Amino acid sequence: MQRIYIENLQKHVGKEAIIAGWVDVRRDHGKLIFIDLRDRTGKVQCVIVPSALKAYEAGKDLRSEWVVQMTGVVQERPGNMRNDKEPNGTIELAVSEIEVLSRAAEMPFELGTELNLDTYLDHLPLTLRTPRARDIFTLQATLVEEYRTVLRNQGFTEFQAPGIVGGDAEGGAAVFKVEYLKDKAAYLATSPQFYKQIMVGIFERVFTIAKVFRAEEHATSRHLNEYSTLDFEMGFVRDHHDVMETLEKALRHLVKAVSEKHSDILIRFGMEIPLLPQNIPVMKLREAQEIITKETGEDCVNEPDLEPAHERFLCEYARKNLNSDFLFVTHYPVSKRPFYTYEDETDPGFTKSFDLLFRGVEIVTGGQRIHDYNTLVEKIKAKNLNPEKFSFYLEAFKYGMPPHGGCAIGLERLTQKFLGLENVKEAALFPRDMNRIDTLLSQ
Repeated sequence: MQRIYIENLQKHVGKEAIIAGWVDVRRDHGKLIFIDLRDRTGKVQCVIVPSALKAYEAGKDLRSEWVVQMTGVVQERPGNMRNDKEPNGTIELAVSEIEVLSRAAEMPFELGTELNLDTYLDHLPLTLRTPRARDIFTLQATLVEEYRTVLRNQGFTEFQAPGIVGGDAEGGAAVFKVEYLKDKAAYLATSPQFYKQIMVGIFERVFTIAKVFRAEEHATSRHLNEYSTLDFEMGFVRDHHDVMETLEKALRHLVKAVSEKHSDILIRFGMEIPLLPQNIPVMKLREAQEIITKETGEDCVNEPDLEPAHERFLCEYARKNLNSDFLFVTHYPVSKRPFYTYEDETDPGFTKSFDLLFRGVEIVTGGQRIHDYNTLVEKIKAKNLNPEKFSFYLEAFKYGMPPHGGCAIGLERLTQKFLGLENVKEAALFPRDMNRIDTLLSQ
């Protein structure tokens, strides 16, 4: 007889079944032993009675997180023990045999207990088993899956970007230096930017899901030193608005998928489906700064970027006044954007670039890129960089590149804001920051 997943037990009422999983909770009621057993598909109550002698003796030893296989008959629960609101709340397994597959040590704390963030992160191999953590990364897996789906449906080809690079795509971002072969220095990639632009010359429309690394010594609730980026790049664009339109289609698809597949998770986290109007509102950076100055009295006009507090204010403003949890902010100064960013001919000094804000934080950066070889070389020099160090990248432009643009979505921040998590580290399976790589760096 083959193992049956717990989610399928409803189809086997009155029949014998074998299930396997982890002991979630053990409860003793008089002479009866109750075990809540979970597998990857769900949880079910198992009851062990004294007359099932061998199973009963084995059941006395069971503790949380022991891994077991149980054989028994699937039966309806007695009327006073039914719970129609709970999955499998109307059935139970009357256990006849128990095989212990793996014993677990005594738990350092009860799973599901509220823990401070450091304790939670210190014990991730255990704490990731909690329903809350499983919910977070179930939803995140859907975001990745649906991101792939929506872009493939628009003619994009996925490619694999390298994680070790010879130079920094951002032209100055803090990087992790690594020893490479033949006594050469290399770096962990801060972005797949150069490679996705090169790939536009091959497939026109490309995307990648890449790990990227920033060696900035941030200790905030919104920064990680390693994170996942959902990048796409597309050729033959008119300007940055084509990129924004494609991004908006992707976001609309993601919001719909999450709301349909994981409404239960959103409810458990006390979160609403994001407000997403027919068109995401757009404002230039200077327009946004004028609103901030007018509404708050804090003069930030002519600043080159938005402060975190300003991003939070603009999101509150957009939700209240524009009926949207999303807001595009465009036209950041040339001085603030990487050298490959396209300058707006009609608005000199400002770029055809954008950030997308969502529930108080920037989750996407993008824009139109420079596609002309000579202009790109000039822009590299203007940033006090050496074009020779970018010769591999520049070759794509020397031999013809169409007008193109793209963007990068921070997966962990997107997950964080969908679920209202206080710290982005909760949205990273194994977060790396300035204080830890799995264990604390100070240990």
